[in-house]
Amino acid sequence: MPEGDTVHRTARRLDDALAGGTVTRFDLRVPQAATAEATGEVVHGVVARGKHLLMRVGDRTLHSHLKMEGEWHLYRPGERWRKPGFKARAVVAVDGPRVAYEAVGFDLADIALVATAAEESLVGHLGPDPLSGDWDPAEAARRLGADPRPIHVALQDQRSIAGFGNEYANEILFVVGILPTTPATQTDAAAVVDLGARMIRANRDRVERTFTGDSRRGRTTWVYRREGRPCRRCGTLIRAGTLGADPTRERIVFWCPNCQRASTGENPPEAREDGRTTSHRS
Repeated sequence: MPEGDTVHRTARRLDDALAGGTVTRFDLRVPQAATAEATGEVVHGVVARGKHLLMRVGDRTLHSHLKMEGEWHLYRPGERWRKPGFKARAVVAVDGPRVAYEAVGFDLADIALVATAAEESLVGHLGPDPLSGDWDPAEAARRLGADPRPIHVALQDQRSIAGFGNEYANEILFVVGILPTTPATQTDAAAVVDLGARMIRANRDRVERTFTGDSRRGRTTWVYRREGRPCRRCGTLIRAGTLGADPTRERIVFWCPNCQRASTGENPPEAREDGRTTSHRS
């Protein structure tokens, strides 16, 4: 699933191309909005809130979420789409102040068209976004630190902090040295929030995300997707398990059993016979 930095880059790219343009085609290919029309209206801008995209057209907002496979493409008029048409869920073409563009959203999820004044009905539940202008680290730390669930789960709850996904959760926890199963209430939430904000801000303008400072292939992460490989710090083999808010939302977690410890002396997740692990859940 795209993380908040990817969504913010997408919003900026769409905003650069569409803002100020007059809509020449508006085609939403979802049942709940298939008859909507905005031809002749002006695109005022495109912004991101966490992992949500908000395209403001006229007095309405087109909301979309990329989920696991969604993406927005930009094309010049007549240019061949790089994905098949049946995957397109939204098409917004504009005659821009400089050039004309066609924005096509493929495999989008949670598409909705609402009055811009009612945007909060879609994103008002989100916690502070470290990539937004109104970032509130104290409030983010308060929300995270009040969550009794494992810190890996709490970090991905968009109601606490908007934008962090599984890759960020794994990498943040390695760098701060916290076992993923540690209850968030038993961590230094402010330190976790500060590090996470610095990480995602550093990656916001990068084409290739990196947590190690090395952008070469295979060298960008400390633990994410490195199960069974030596820790880059101590050489201990990286382990993996699963954690989630419930069985339908489990994600693979990665950690170094030497570099990451629970603050209360909790044992690390138990290894299964196949060499993988099962995490303790609260």
